[in-house]
This record gives sequence, C-alpha cells and structure tokens, in this order.
Amino acid sequence: MITFLFAIVLLVVGYFTYGKYIEKMFGVKEERATPAYTSGDGVDYVPMSTKKNSLIQLLNIAGVGPIFGPIMGALYGPIAFIWIVVGAIFAGAVHDYLTGMISIRNRGAHLPELAGKFLGKVMKHIVNVFALLLLVLVGTVFVSAPAGLLYNLMNGWMAMGVIVTLIFIYYILATLLPIDKIIGRFYPIFGALLIISALGVGGMMLVKGAPIPELTFANLHPDNLPIFPLLFLTISCGALSGFHATQSPIISRTTQKESQGRKIFYGMMIAEAIIAMIWAAAGMALFNGPVGLNELLVAGGGPAVIVSEASTMMLGAVGGTLAILGVIILPITSGDTAFRSARMIIADYIKYPQVKMVSRLWIAVPMFAISIALTQVDFDILWRYFSWANQSTAVIALFVGAMYLFIAGKNYWVALIPGTFMLMATTTYILNAAIGFGLPMNVSYIGASVISIFLVALFFYSAVKARAAQVPLEEDITAWKSTAI
Repeated sequence: MITFLFAIVLLVVGYFTYGKYIEKMFGVKEERATPAYTSGDGVDYVPMSTKKNSLIQLLNIAGVGPIFGPIMGALYGPIAFIWIVVGAIFAGAVHDYLTGMISIRNRGAHLPELAGKFLGKVMKHIVNVFALLLLVLVGTVFVSAPAGLLYNLMNGWMAMGVIVTLIFIYYILATLLPIDKIIGRFYPIFGALLIISALGVGGMMLVKGAPIPELTFANLHPDNLPIFPLLFLTISCGALSGFHATQSPIISRTTQKESQGRKIFYGMMIAEAIIAMIWAAAGMALFNGPVGLNELLVAGGGPAVIVSEASTMMLGAVGGTLAILGVIILPITSGDTAFRSARMIIADYIKYPQVKMVSRLWIAVPMFAISIALTQVDFDILWRYFSWANQSTAVIALFVGAMYLFIAGKNYWVALIPGTFMLMATTTYILNAAIGFGLPMNVSYIGASVISIFLVALFFYSAVKARAAQVPLEEDITAWKSTAI
C-alpha cells in the first residue's frame, strides 16, 4: 500500500518539477499564434479551451492501454509500478509534450511530416506506414475490446455484430464531422465518467485495505517471462506509448496558446499514468497475486474479465457497472480519434484538403473497410502487432524530439536517453518474438545492442548536419495577423 501511494505522489510531483523543467527548457512563446488560428478551417483547426482540450487529450490517449496493459503487467509484480512512474515522468510525458509542442510550431503537423522534416524524407515514408498501421490496428482493437465488454455487461441480449456495427457508426461520424461537433461536446462528459470510475476503484481499494504489495525487484511472472523487454511493451499506455504521438497533433490544432501545452500534453500523460497505477494495483491485489491473476486471465476473457470482476468487487453492482462503462468509454474515445488521425495523416501526405465532406469520405471509406475486415482477426494477434508498432512509433517520436532540441541547442538528452532505451527494448523484442525473427534471447540482446549503437551514431551524424544546414524549427507565421488571441 505504501509503495502504491508513494508512486502516486511521485507522479504528481513529477508534473510540477520535471514537467516544469521540460517546459522551461523547450521555451514557450506566449506571443506566437497557434495553428488553431493561423490555419483555422472549422473542421480540424478549431480553437478550444484548455479544460476541453485536456479532457479530449486524456480520452484520446487513454484507450484500453492504461487498463489492459497494466493488468497484464501486474503479472510481473510491483516492479511494474517502477516502470509506470519512471516511464511516465521521464519518457511518456516528455514524448507527449515534445510531440504536441513541435507540432504546434509546425502548423499542427502529424508525426510523419515531422519525421520527414527532422529525420529525412525517407523517414517520412517509413513513419507514414508505421503510423497508419498503428492507427488502423488501434481503431480495430478499440472496436473489439469495448464491444466485448458491452456484450458481457448486457449478458448477451444484444448480438455482438450489432454492437460492433453501432460502434463503427459512431466512429464514422466522429471521424468525418468537425471536431467541435461530437468530440468537443461529449468528451468532457466522458472524461468525467472515466475519472470517477478510476478514482472509485482506487479509492475503494484504499478504504477496504486491499493487499496491494510493497516494492520488490523480483520477477513474479508465473511463466517467468523476462522483464526486459516484455514489461516495457506490455505496459505502454500509462508509461510510454507511440500512439500518443499520433493523437497530440489533433489537439495541437485546437490549442489556443503554447503556455497551455504542459497541462494538456505533459499533464494528461501523468493523469493516464495514475489510471495505469490503479489498475496495476487492482490486478496485483484483488486476485491472490500474480498466480491467481494469471489463472483468471487464462481461464478466458482476458483483461476484460479482470475489469468486470474488480469493478464489481470494489464498487458493487451499480457502482461496478458505472466503472465498467468508464472503461468502455476509454477505447471508444481513442478509437474514434485513431481513425480521425489516420484520415488527417493521409490527407496531409497526399495534400488533399479536408474542408468538404466528400473529400473526407474518399479517405475514410476505404480505411473503415480495411478495419472491418481486421475485426475478423484474433484479438491477441492484433494486440501483439499493436505493441510492436506502438513502441516503434514512440522511438521515432522521441528521436524527432531529440533532433529538434539538438538543432535548437537545447538539452536533447531528455528525449534521446528514453528513446535509446526504448529502441533497445523494441529491437530486442522484434528479434526474439515469434512474430518477429524468433532468435534466442541472448542473440537478440547482442543484435539489439549493435543496431541501437549504429542508429544512435547515425542520429548524431544527421543532427550535426541538420544544425549546420540550419533546418528551420518552426513554420514562419510572420505574415499572419489576427487579434483572436
């Protein structure tokens, strides 16, 4: 219990200390106009308040990742707490802040465009593939997961196919309509339900004295799976997630002032980490430890069963139902913006304006057709590919942030160190995993080390050239004039 409470305190302190340092080091320009005004189109570029943007950002980034991932990570024991705290403060929140702020400085550009500008044109094409793969996988996974929870909640009285269809209809509307019509209006309500459900489960664990274990560095996984690299891919959302790099630019197009960035980008990552802590603690405390948790997971239903059991156990039938609804909202409110982000990335890539509805349809219809086909693929397989693509995207985003700071003559180590660590973890996983190259773990460690050293050296070589070439860090808006701010 003490470890859990101390970890929560550390996350809050991290926001006010390290978060403040990152903001000061980056250098906020209060007088600089944001894309919400300079590129306003009434569809994607729409100025919204800090409170609304913060809640939308939280719901965008917090899919089932900060719940399902930490529940699976709880199998390793309390060491999962360390990754959530350290990862969120020094990696995830930095990743989200830099992605959002650099996007604000560059017309609300998405990650592929930023990668092309700061890491080279070849990377733009590579990141486009990664980002679109990730977003379509996320959108598909976040249809299957909430549909399953709703099906169980209603005891099967509504057919699974009908539930999936209804979710897709909502996704289509949220993807096509202006951001302030559905997302801007309903997300604050959804956000309140999310926060209440998470705090309800966490608060009742404290009230009932749930046996949340204290810190140990031992690997408690029942199958003795290695902590490195698996824990760092199992718990992504809640610690560090490349999916966030695809979501922050959505809000960079609706942010009113740069000074709002720390609360919106860094702060909401910390909020997501607190949600992850609560569900990791629930997984460790309520099912007789990692062995009991693993038995329940293997028995069928996966993390969704844990969510239902924990919610009902802590909050009763009515409160548990509300908590489950809060969890259902998470993936739905990330799935819709995943598809919206994919539409925007494709439009930016092919330079296809999105003001007209028919233009949005030309991109959205094929994308949803692919996603509907993917719903027939086993959820576990989709999740494995999501984990790999997700953390690979996080590495790219952190290297974009490091390059930006290097060119600016600022402390690029804040992005390069976590980026290099995650590069090593992700590369090790790809070399070792059955869905990758299937190499022995010791060979994977060596191979990942060689690849990581080479890519970091290539980063420094490219960074020195980029600084000498004086690559522009931000879009020139000197010709823009407005009194809107």
